[in-house]
Amino acid sequence: MKNASSSGPARTSASSPSAPHDALPEDLILPAQEILDPAALCAAIDAARKTHADDKAFRKAAITLLQEAQEKGRARIKAAFEETPRIARPATRAYTWLTDGLVTAALRMAQVHLADKKAKPGAFALCAVGGYGRGEMAPHSDVDLLFLANTKISDDLESLIERVLYILWDLHLKVGHSSRTIRDCIKLGAEDYTIRTALLEGRFITGERKLFDDLNDRLWSDLFRGTEKDFITAKLDERQSRHLKQGGQRYMVEPNVKEGKGGLRDLQSLYWIAKYVHGVSDTSQLVTLGVFSDEEYAKFYKADDYLWAVRCHLHLIADRPMDQLSFDMQVVVAERMGYRDRAGRRAVEVFMQDYFRHATVVGEVTRIFLTKMEAAHVKSEPLLERVFRRRRTVNKDYEVVHNRLAIKDEDTFLADKLNILRLFEEGMRTGMLIHPDAMRLVTANLDLIDDDMRSDPEAVRIFLGTLLNHGNPERALRRMNELGVLAAFLPEFEPIVAMMQFNMYHHYTVDEHTIQCLRHLAMIEHGELKEELPIASTILREGVNRKVLYVALMLHDIGKGREEDHAIVGARIARSVCPRLGLKPAECETVEWLVRYHLLMSDMAQKRDIADPRTVRDFAKAVRTRERLDLLCVLTVCDIRGVGPGVWNNWKAALLRGLYNQTRRALETGLEDLNRETRSREAKRALREALPEWTKADLDREIRRHYPTYWQGLHVTAQTVLAQMLRDIGENEISMDLHPDEDRDATRALFAMQDHPGIFARLAGALALVGANVVDARTYTSKDGYATAAFWIQDADGHPYEEARLPRLRLMILKTLKGEVVARDAMKDRDKIKKRERAFKLNTAISFDNDGSEIYTIIEVDTRDRPALLFDLTRTLAAANIQISSAVIATYGEQAVDSFYVKDMFGLKLYSESKQKALEAKLRDAISEGQERARS
Repeated sequence: MKNASSSGPARTSASSPSAPHDALPEDLILPAQEILDPAALCAAIDAARKTHADDKAFRKAAITLLQEAQEKGRARIKAAFEETPRIARPATRAYTWLTDGLVTAALRMAQVHLADKKAKPGAFALCAVGGYGRGEMAPHSDVDLLFLANTKISDDLESLIERVLYILWDLHLKVGHSSRTIRDCIKLGAEDYTIRTALLEGRFITGERKLFDDLNDRLWSDLFRGTEKDFITAKLDERQSRHLKQGGQRYMVEPNVKEGKGGLRDLQSLYWIAKYVHGVSDTSQLVTLGVFSDEEYAKFYKADDYLWAVRCHLHLIADRPMDQLSFDMQVVVAERMGYRDRAGRRAVEVFMQDYFRHATVVGEVTRIFLTKMEAAHVKSEPLLERVFRRRRTVNKDYEVVHNRLAIKDEDTFLADKLNILRLFEEGMRTGMLIHPDAMRLVTANLDLIDDDMRSDPEAVRIFLGTLLNHGNPERALRRMNELGVLAAFLPEFEPIVAMMQFNMYHHYTVDEHTIQCLRHLAMIEHGELKEELPIASTILREGVNRKVLYVALMLHDIGKGREEDHAIVGARIARSVCPRLGLKPAECETVEWLVRYHLLMSDMAQKRDIADPRTVRDFAKAVRTRERLDLLCVLTVCDIRGVGPGVWNNWKAALLRGLYNQTRRALETGLEDLNRETRSREAKRALREALPEWTKADLDREIRRHYPTYWQGLHVTAQTVLAQMLRDIGENEISMDLHPDEDRDATRALFAMQDHPGIFARLAGALALVGANVVDARTYTSKDGYATAAFWIQDADGHPYEEARLPRLRLMILKTLKGEVVARDAMKDRDKIKKRERAFKLNTAISFDNDGSEIYTIIEVDTRDRPALLFDLTRTLAAANIQISSAVIATYGEQAVDSFYVKDMFGLKLYSESKQKALEAKLRDAISEGQERARS
């Protein structure tokens, strides 16, 4: 094997058909000549020339021959790949072999049959560079070519290159090309690391072999040698910026297979550095060099092959270059790769769990490799920094290597298996990153974590100490998870490692979501979010059982991926795990309750009307104690914030804050004070105080005109505005007030007009038409024949409408309400489900609840979200003579849960089972018709 100081080897896994005597490659997915017979193709082109003397006619005939060879070759590779859909390497080599044959035939066709007989292009070499040069190609990978000349690019060579490119473009190949001399290559490679990297992967295809060999020698002697540190630094900087651009997380739910963290580009970066520094022609040589163990290389090879398989399937499905595993693609790729549904989980979720586990392996092997590079090429620190930098004090069993926590003696370390857990505790205590060699040692010895260790009180103390005692445990937990320590110590955690939840709501895998939740808990606890989260911050400052809270959050989603409700499964798991973690019986009971009901507060706040006293009373009865209320409140906040960026907003904060404050007051003063009469008295008194300039007669008239329900559902600020609107309203006038409510991340839209049937549906239609997302709504009828309504709406990005957009918004809403625009007709073109979102399957569930409110039936519709859903549902209810008092709208990605507080036409609850079934059928019909329209 040559090293970096010698002439660097070309990677030759994909052979070139440059001459008839070349041996055919034997490592393809099919015998090479079944994919393409280069000699037969050239003979057919020669025969076409004899038949067609005219250049134009010949060119057309020859292109047809090339296209047929290309299509036949691709079809055969594709068919063979579909037989072994998870093994990609032979397929990527086969695509390279096919491309080599087409490129060589195109060059020969241009040179022999189309060039001027007097042309003298001079000696040149045609080389493959980049991924094509490496011999790894997906079905629609770029074809990067280098036309290499010795001293200058002649006019005749330029003409020849142009002819070749036109032929390749006619084959619809995406060709990147350059024509350079050896000197140009050295000069440009010195200036640009992208060019340098492409040249590093150069491979001779055809032409003057000596030119390519001379370039290779010059690259290693004049450019690569002595610049290893610079190249490594450039590639690592490039890798970091690429990761940030792709979202910075390995567990993004729509990962980029090529560019994302844990993707193919990370493995390619590893190969580039290995070749640049060690001169390796294949990554398997890194085992011989001692960089990887056999087991580590096997994991690397498997991950590389798997990611290439996914990328090849993406290209074949899209019939174009496609590297983003979008939601719709995930379903099809899973099917192509042979995944099937399992109990409680869709095939796509099983596939994505495998994908993320391979992405984790990529991170692991990259880390191991870079450690070796760092050890060999670490930059010495400036003298002043070494003198003045305070050296960190570490435990006697550790040492600091390259500013990372390293193990001093491996045998001593392994003699006590508890040291595996102590390593992470020491990392937390010192704030230092753990050295990758220490991580390798841990990974290789996970079998030491056995039942005896799991039940050892000292092991439990160390583990809980890592969670509770050294600041934010996020980094330690993520590293423990990636190395397999978390799943080994808590076997119940293993099934959710890298588990994807196939929906648009959750941004992370289940294990990463759990770690994100614990991160947010630590941030709240350390006062980092006290302005944003005053209640949760106050609860933690005043004191709760931290151990209970951290353990409950660690276990809250541990039951996911089963057929049974994950909260029920999780509570059952918590019942067995908590005693093992040394929790007292009362603590175990509280953790179990928190896991079982971890969605209760979120559901009550987002799916029920918290202005209804029954909602608060029912919630208070469920939590029973102030301690549970406090714990559940903090857990709920962390759970929502841990879903992903942008999920938490002021609207959710306001709902949770309102439910918490009312419930806390009810638990302290008694549930009997929580009733409609008390609320009404307080609301009327607040309105009188808010309108001091009004006469007593005007105030009395305003208060008398409303039914009792009006006084519970709205804040006094809205009631004050509505009072002014009703006072000044003209006959047949539609009065509207749009006001940004920054505290709730929504725009408050208040309406007053003469009452008529279906008012709620008309308002919903008008708002849907302008693209507004309704998050809360309520309508009231006054005794003197007016309808008042309050809607809270957001724009498409989930924010209040900007002030500048309100006039147009007002105009469009008024046009619709006046009948100038018919919402039902106008919505047809706007009520569409995006292509990437169509893969989500959601069953519709409709329930009728007569116990959740004293005077209303609550109809809850859980179904697929789309722009016109609320309009369709309210229109259906209006047509069935159902009076809608309020609607609470909750969206979770592609899922919508719309809860309607309703009465029948006589002002009664919907008790009749037959009427409920008839209404449910109508709602289901409206939903299915709407979905069909939205997909068309």
